[in-house]
Amino acid sequence: LLHPTDAADRLQAILPQGLMGMVAIFRNWTYALFYVLAELWGSVMLSLMFWGFANDITRVGEAKRFYTLFGIGANLALLCSGPAIVLVSNIRRHVPEGIDAWGISLNLLMSMVVVAGLVIMGTYWWINRNVLTDPRFYAAGEQTKKKKDKPKLSMGESFKYLAKSPYILCLAILVIAYGISINVIEVTWKSQLKLQYPNANDYSTFMGYFSTCTGAVTVLMMLFVGGNVIRRFGWGTAALITPVVLLITGAIFFVLVIFRDHLGGMIAALGTTPLMLAVIVGMIQNIMSKSAKYSLFDPTKEMAYIPLDQEQKVKGKAAIDVVGARLGKSGGSLVQQGLLVTFGSLAAMTPYLAIILGAIVFAWIVAAKALNKQFLSLTHKESGKVEATTAKAIS
Repeated sequence: LLHPTDAADRLQAILPQGLMGMVAIFRNWTYALFYVLAELWGSVMLSLMFWGFANDITRVGEAKRFYTLFGIGANLALLCSGPAIVLVSNIRRHVPEGIDAWGISLNLLMSMVVVAGLVIMGTYWWINRNVLTDPRFYAAGEQTKKKKDKPKLSMGESFKYLAKSPYILCLAILVIAYGISINVIEVTWKSQLKLQYPNANDYSTFMGYFSTCTGAVTVLMMLFVGGNVIRRFGWGTAALITPVVLLITGAIFFVLVIFRDHLGGMIAALGTTPLMLAVIVGMIQNIMSKSAKYSLFDPTKEMAYIPLDQEQKVKGKAAIDVVGARLGKSGGSLVQQGLLVTFGSLAAMTPYLAIILGAIVFAWIVAAKALNKQFLSLTHKESGKVEATTAKAIS
């Protein structure tokens, strides 16, 4: 039951080559389930709960200053996780034969996760007990404001809610488009990475350094780019930077992958191979896309919720951050699985992935422009109400 090797072997013998990925998931379903739960941590625990808490206690004006800084703490984890992954890779080399080296590494990593979870719980409890109850740091009237009961939406109700609200729908398109786009590029890049580093230890070490670089660039972007762009150029410009960066860098990466055989001589003059150059460009693409996502996309996305009323915040955020984010990543996977079944290999379907990426990013840009108009309209209305209330109080 836990390891259906015989059943998986029988399926592998009768199913087409394009479905071998599904067979591998069935063969290792326990590990696949572990991976799924790990993926849900980011979308449910961090994105939904943390940002929901931040939205409840932050105003629009404060968000422009602080939202990019909120993400710095999360991305400092990349600066820690990168060296940790490298250390785990080095541990494997020193473990005696016959001992499950990866099991030891996994236990160490999960111990870190448990400790971090306890720290999160303690911090949340301390903030609610000592900060939100202190009038020096938080308005008592806001703390005692009664909230509506949180509505519970089914999957179908979530889609209906997205469809009836143009504002929430545009926001959902942004999240879904990012999920599909980054998934399409990452899968292709990691396939090239595995060709360059077939040894698991070398692959893991490279990913450790990649995580470290991603964290460093993202922190710098958050400190010196994210907040400044939002303040100087506005929400709309900041929201468009991520899709534009992803489109340009993704196009360069796919050109190197698709026309690799035709560029061999030119690339050899640079002292490297087409495969290695594709890996490096793909790494740069991922770092730039993720740093733009964390420093610009996430803050602008969360700022878009603030002008909404409490019910729209709760329903919209639940539908987008859980359904939308999962639909984005799973949608990209379904697209690739369909192409893989049709064409039989990742290399054969790569040109079609490039076309799909272009179409998705185009829809992303259109939705961002439409959302910017609605966001500006709502924030102007909110500012007008605040000014009117202040004037009445003064008079």
